[in-house]
Amino acid sequence: LFDFKIILGKNGVPVAENFRLEQSTIADTVQAGQVRVRTLYLSVDPYMRCRMNEDTGSDYLQPWQLSEVADGGGVGVVEESKHDNLAEGDFVTSFTWPWQTAAILDGSSLQKLVPQLVNGRLSYFLGAAGITGLTALLGVREKGHVAVGADQTMVVSGAAGACGSLAGQIGRLEGCSRVVGIAGTDEKCSILVQEMGFDAAINYKKGNVAEQLRELCPGGVDVYFDNVGGDISDTVISQMNQNSHIILCGQISQYNKDVPYPPPLPPDTEKIRKERNITRERFLVLNYMDKQEASILQLCQWIQEGKLKVRETMVEGLANIGAAFQSMMSGGNIGKQIVLVSK
Repeated sequence: LFDFKIILGKNGVPVAENFRLEQSTIADTVQAGQVRVRTLYLSVDPYMRCRMNEDTGSDYLQPWQLSEVADGGGVGVVEESKHDNLAEGDFVTSFTWPWQTAAILDGSSLQKLVPQLVNGRLSYFLGAAGITGLTALLGVREKGHVAVGADQTMVVSGAAGACGSLAGQIGRLEGCSRVVGIAGTDEKCSILVQEMGFDAAINYKKGNVAEQLRELCPGGVDVYFDNVGGDISDTVISQMNQNSHIILCGQISQYNKDVPYPPPLPPDTEKIRKERNITRERFLVLNYMDKQEASILQLCQWIQEGKLKVRETMVEGLANIGAAFQSMMSGGNIGKQIVLVSK
């Protein structure tokens, strides 16, 4: 058994020294109500940067503890079960899966998966058919105020990431007439337009973002799916229309800084937001769990029908999860960053 442990930081960028791989053992016997699982896939996500702080800035996220095994979204297979509802061979998932190659877990903490829902792509349950897809879909539905026939323009920042790449497609499926993405490489922009059906994409590292936005969104911006915060968001907000809506999903540009979440807008941007009556409310997918089941089924249907295109960046081996996390935090992934632990 190998496990991955965390060494904490507060300000600054995660580095290799923040992580440590160790060899350890698990109990020989499975107790009543427990299952022994083999880990197949683990997820690394931007929100995990907050868990490296002693205070996550959130009441629903617990900080990772120094020299304890880290955890997050995971998918595995049951190898031995003493839980009534789980059998050997069942595929299961959890939001608090330990970063280990194998584990003994409480069966009641696991959710049984139906591989057919995602055409057998089990890793999708950590992304497009999991909490990431839920965040994109419910964010658009609950905070975007998208209406079919309303001729709305949506802009997505961090558009080639796990959530952004889905959010833009969902904006179109829900009724937006124009979807523009903002990403950090020409390759990402090309994928957004050619594979994922965005109308256009802006490489924010090239040229003037404000000028490109004006050109690509001549009618202004009605819905902004914000994954990044910072200067890019200030630029988008400056071009938003009266009574428009910001879906406040993430602020990855701010996660390496010790600031409150969500970070306050600069005074000039906040003035624009108030004058134009732009909504910007904190969005927590956990507040909408009554809609989880129906939303996951909708996402799976779109995946099966080919209406929702899914991209993953896959890294093999638990030993590489720290590097995968660092890469994801600096934009090295396209779509969902996944670690393949075993096959």
